[in-house]
Amino acid sequence: MFRDLIAGVVLATMLVPQGMAYAELTGLPAHTGLYTTVAGLVAYATFGPNRVLILGPDSSLAPVIAAIVLPLAMGDPAAAVIFASALGLMTGLVCILAGFVRIGVITELVSKPVRIGYLNGIAVVVLVSQLPKALGFSNDADSTVSSFVSTVESVIRGELVGAALVISVLTLLVIQVAAKLRPGAPGVLVAVVAAMVGVAVFDLASTVATVGALPQGFASFVFPQVGFDELGPLAIGALAVALVSLADTAALSTAIGVRAGIRSDPNAEAKALGVANLLAGLFQGFPTSASSSRSAVAMSVGARTQLTGLVAAIAVTALLVWGPGLLADLPSATLAAIVIAASLVIFDGSAVRWLWSVRRSEFLLSVGASLGVVLFGVLEGILIAVVLSLANFIRRAWHPHSTELVRVHGLKGYHDRNRHPEGDRIPGLLIVRFDAPLFFANAPTFGRLLGDLTEDSSIEIDRVVVAGEAITDVDTTGAEVLIEVLDHLDQHGLLFAFAGLKGPVKDRLRAYGLYDRIGDANFFPTIGAAVNTHMSDRDDADGDR
Repeated sequence: MFRDLIAGVVLATMLVPQGMAYAELTGLPAHTGLYTTVAGLVAYATFGPNRVLILGPDSSLAPVIAAIVLPLAMGDPAAAVIFASALGLMTGLVCILAGFVRIGVITELVSKPVRIGYLNGIAVVVLVSQLPKALGFSNDADSTVSSFVSTVESVIRGELVGAALVISVLTLLVIQVAAKLRPGAPGVLVAVVAAMVGVAVFDLASTVATVGALPQGFASFVFPQVGFDELGPLAIGALAVALVSLADTAALSTAIGVRAGIRSDPNAEAKALGVANLLAGLFQGFPTSASSSRSAVAMSVGARTQLTGLVAAIAVTALLVWGPGLLADLPSATLAAIVIAASLVIFDGSAVRWLWSVRRSEFLLSVGASLGVVLFGVLEGILIAVVLSLANFIRRAWHPHSTELVRVHGLKGYHDRNRHPEGDRIPGLLIVRFDAPLFFANAPTFGRLLGDLTEDSSIEIDRVVVAGEAITDVDTTGAEVLIEVLDHLDQHGLLFAFAGLKGPVKDRLRAYGLYDRIGDANFFPTIGAAVNTHMSDRDDADGDR
């Protein structure tokens, strides 16, 4: 318990500046990040299944929220807070519903390469968005590319504020060096304190932008009321935010659970995340997610239970109630540097290099997801990421691995002829393996494969056996192609059989009327059984002659 108390206090020193920084990244007042932090901590400590997972404002989620809320607010900070709170409520409902109907695992639709690419794109968006603030000026660009161009033009025009640049660079250096020397060290706290001391000592309050005093006290309970016209965009946005936050939370909870020997429950995580978002939405916050950096800090300083989160929440609330002016001289450039440091953590260049070395197609998918986020926007990037994941799945299933099987001297079983060209065919028998469900996208490939092999003049066959262990389904298009295959084989006087086909797939064939046409005797439990029957039939035929 004592370790959790200490861990909570240490964690709070990190949560305050990060919460404020991520709120500004979202386009909201800094104090709303603290409201969201407290809501996430309290809700997850009460309902969360993971003992040390920490929820709060998230750097990868903030650009998504900004893309939804800011266009609706049209420059009105008060309206932005209302829309962000409404988005939090809707996101919470989506997450809770996902948990109760047990579709928390839907986030697994986004493949690893695309997830890496999406987060890398988010990192670039975050970095570019914070450059103006880190350099002491602002711009009104509405896209990542235009923001970068505008930033470069502002620097060329001489708008850069030297003091802001120095503060940003030093803040970033302190955070990076502290992380290198000792993971979990309070580098953010040291940087924040040093920046405020620097502003006071060198009298920079009139030179660089500062946060100013925070509103005193914790947020009051407010049910956000929005117009009917805004409900549609917010509902669509809530689905996007829920997808991102569920994916982040489920992945992090699983990683922590593996380390602790605890099995993660994505549906329980979805419900807890939903409650956290509901609470944030009711107390003038915005959607929240799990944080890998804050969870890592909590574990590194000895957190063992969710008491750590509760202590941190009390500490943050105490700052709002009794010390709202303590951070008045905190430079905005420091908050920008904190966000930039987070973007550098998000960006995973080593994973991209690994994809390039092991699978170029997935490298291209990852890069495509990154470009989608950077060029078209974070909301569009989510859709692009999901579409790319599904397209990659269809691409693989469209042209699955398929091969002829042969016997190889000295090896048991039947093996890929492409890998073992020295293998021997069974006289009169063609054995084909098709490694995918038979559905509309790949059924024509299956038909062409059998057609090409049976028409190969170098192969003398009288029976075709399809190894069906990997065929987990046959849709109506697959059934149609299978009928065409059977017609083709009948015309050539060739027999057809399945080996190792699963019971549910046989049931599907019965529904299509194909089971009876193939014949019960032509469904073999194994390839070996099919080969034995074939050889026996050949021996009987030779004896009759």
